[in-house]
Amino acid sequence: MTDTESPAVDNGVNIEALRGARQALTDAPGAAQFTWRASNHWVSGTHSSTTITDFFGLGQDNMHRVVHTIEADHPQVFASQDNGAAPPEIVLAALASCLTAGVATVASHRGTQLRSVTATIEGTMDLQGILGIDADVRNGFDTIKVVYTIDADASRADIEAIVAQSQKRSAVFDILANPTTIQVTVA
Repeated sequence: MTDTESPAVDNGVNIEALRGARQALTDAPGAAQFTWRASNHWVSGTHSSTTITDFFGLGQDNMHRVVHTIEADHPQVFASQDNGAAPPEIVLAALASCLTAGVATVASHRGTQLRSVTATIEGTMDLQGILGIDADVRNGFDTIKVVYTIDADASRADIEAIVAQSQKRSAVFDILANPTTIQVTVA
């Protein structure tokens, strides 16, 4: 079996379309430049709502099939209304979603049939930084731990290799693990 051939599996990933897209972007690297967008508005207290409607990619603006909305708030233990997931929880969901999509894609590419994939993810942080109690304490996560439970037609070593490749190619993993330039301004 060559690198481009794989046994028929159905993990819901269109590998042929991905291969075609990879080749198209190899041939036209400028089209690989994407800009992801989100618009957030304050609702009340610590509650905000983010709407995601469009993005730029393949040399043009594109619309999502449906408008995506993410509600964010802080839990009641912070004297808030708990109208949505806390922002750090949304970050954890983004990481788990990105890694899991990668697991499905890599497994499909390698001809591995998945039966179930579950990621349990947790991040630890010391709130003394956010609350201004201790300036030496980081505001963000100290550690993030992702544990996968995967049932698939593959050995443990093959499953570990699939997860490792997903991690290697994950945009959100890269965003969290490496410095990213962030500019915050007022219009």
